[in-house]
Amino acid sequence: MKILLHTCCGPCTIYPLEKLKEAEHQVHAFFYNPNIHPYTEWEKRRGALLAFARSNDLPVIDAGDYDLEGYLREVVHREALRCRFCYGMRLRRTAQVARRGKFDAFSTTMLVSPYQKHELIKEIGLVVAEETGVPFFYEDFRSGYRRAVELSRSLGMYRQQYCGCIYSEKERFAHRSKQAERGKEK
Repeated sequence: MKILLHTCCGPCTIYPLEKLKEAEHQVHAFFYNPNIHPYTEWEKRRGALLAFARSNDLPVIDAGDYDLEGYLREVVHREALRCRFCYGMRLRRTAQVARRGKFDAFSTTMLVSPYQKHELIKEIGLVVAEETGVPFFYEDFRSGYRRAVELSRSLGMYRQQYCGCIYSEKERFAHRSKQAERGKEK
């Protein structure tokens, strides 16, 4: 099959690409991640993906736009459900590009991370497939997460410390600040 693989970053692309190529699928990456904040983080992740793709003969379709405003319009006042809207936005765009490019299916590297809401990604992928008429290729890639982490480290790839959105950035780093403050109080 010819599969359009939504890619969030280089490290998360490693294992899904390996598995899909082993199964003799033709894979193209699609970079569309308006959720990533700040812009400099988006640039780092995009750059790491493009470098990885060049060294692995992976064609990349780069949406090229940093649609932070579009992302915010989707999630503001829905913060408790932000992942649902974020996944939907990115998978919907991937499926639309897949349809225009006559791909047989679409998938996402988000399925490799044990930190993502796996069942929600699968659910939304199937809904988007129904809406667009492009099948969602589902595979649980989480078994390869640790291996991909080790390989990305050995390759010196840029590795991010949060999912990318402004909310997860706050949760990750504000939590650290609170822990540090508690440590000073003791």
